Amino acid sequence: MASAAKPPLRLRDVSPRLGLQAHRVGTAEKIELVERLIGAGLKAIEVSSFVNPRLVPGLADAEAVFAGVRRRPGISLECCVGNAAGLRRATDAGADAAWFLLATDDDFSRANIGRSIDESLAELARMRDAAGSSIRLGTYLIAAFGGPTGLARGPGDLAGLADRLIDLDVRDWILADSCGYAAPPQIDALVDFALRMIGTERLTVQVHDSRGMGLADVAALVDCGVVNIDLSLAGSGAHPAVPGAAAGGVCTEDAVQMLELLGIDTGLDLDALIDAANWFDRLLGGREKGFVRHVGQVPTNAAQMADAAARRGRFEWAATV
Repeated sequence: MASAAKPPLRLRDVSPRLGLQAHRVGTAEKIELVERLIGAGLKAIEVSSFVNPRLVPGLADAEAVFAGVRRRPGISLECCVGNAAGLRRATDAGADAAWFLLATDDDFSRANIGRSIDESLAELARMRDAAGSSIRLGTYLIAAFGGPTGLARGPGDLAGLADRLIDLDVRDWILADSCGYAAPPQIDALVDFALRMIGTERLTVQVHDSRGMGLADVAALVDCGVVNIDLSLAGSGAHPAVPGAAAGGVCTEDAVQMLELLGIDTGLDLDALIDAANWFDRLLGGREKGFVRHVGQVPTNAAQMADAAARRGRFEWAATV
């Protein structure tokens, strides 16, 4: 009997939320960012968060951003929510999916959102009952791989929380490497654990590049059979409570080049992503990450060869003997 076909890779960009939650950027620019991502071929985008605007002023215009993005069939516009009030706002704004902000560490949960994990799960249960069929409700597992203090986490550390989510019938999860702890062997263990509990199509993984392991982790995710992977244009990311902290996701444009060179069709326009990443970097002050947008793509056709030659002309190459 033939095995079932593997679902295609689904890359989701979270830069409108992760990259802008600690920055003051105009609503028009946020809408343009989402439109640029859609134009490059992204089918899923985390547009904003419906959270307390006093705590995250950078995303206080979430409704206006959702209202300004032109809707297309097959494009999922998604958001983060922290409570039932946020879920109602997301539903009213027409979000396709809302992801609850659930921490995996009790101390961090209290510091980050002002309540314990037990209290968060009680709130999630109320939200599940309210969501109905109007919006897809899932949950982040923040710092699933470890941090912000302490050691890296494995399946044993998450088993109790995962069982409680199953009991709540919340089976769409984002394992978020919020602090950049994840390494490929740890990814193998946690992904295998999560896939056994909820299956391939319900699991999303979001690794961060805080410690330089991002691309290796994305390659490991693909090897593990993960098909839903979060990325962030220009490696952007920040946290409003910790200004200047290294919290960026993996560069969308760098990951797409790597995946394409691995023979994986992402369905994305790398040239458009590079243009968008450079535009976004300028918008944020020129401090974001990325390699391919600076040095160009690895050439795979004549046009890219010409571009690579032009770029070489702008560098002074040291002669070697």
